[in-house]
Amino acid sequence: MPDYRRSFVPGGCYFFTVNLRNRRRTLLVDHIDQLREAFRKVKRQRPFRIDALVVLPDHIHCVWTLPDGDADYPGRWHALKTAFSKSVGEVGLDKNGKSLWQPRYWEHTILSQQDFIAHVDYVHINPQKHGLVRAVIDWSWSTFHRYVESGVYARNWAGGLEEQIAGGTGERL
Repeated sequence: MPDYRRSFVPGGCYFFTVNLRNRRRTLLVDHIDQLREAFRKVKRQRPFRIDALVVLPDHIHCVWTLPDGDADYPGRWHALKTAFSKSVGEVGLDKNGKSLWQPRYWEHTILSQQDFIAHVDYVHINPQKHGLVRAVIDWSWSTFHRYVESGVYARNWAGGLEEQIAGGTGERL
């Protein structure tokens, strides 16, 4: 069994990918209100800042910053997964009665402002990357909209990329 080593930086900023066990399910968007409530509940009990977030049908990408002196993101993820699972009840279990979540998740400690920007961009472009929308702005369950409102992104950021590719050569116009 692999030896999973996590980076724990008190007050750190982290990128996460968290998946459902069954990647063909759409529970996260089908039960978006319960997921939002799970986030609110955990944030009230154990504060953290959501710098970027996208909820896809079967997985979540996000960037969080923890409070000074606090590095317990595993506890927060455990609480989030538990709260959401309880809220959807048996719908969240697979046919063998197992949890709806994969037992592990991907974590990356953000190391610089450039790293932060790259991961926030990755979070926001993900629905388009997966072919769920033509333009990033069209995906409802994303902090992209908050970034547009604050002037960080243009509404058409990464929208219609195929129109910007010249004759299939891969060169930008």
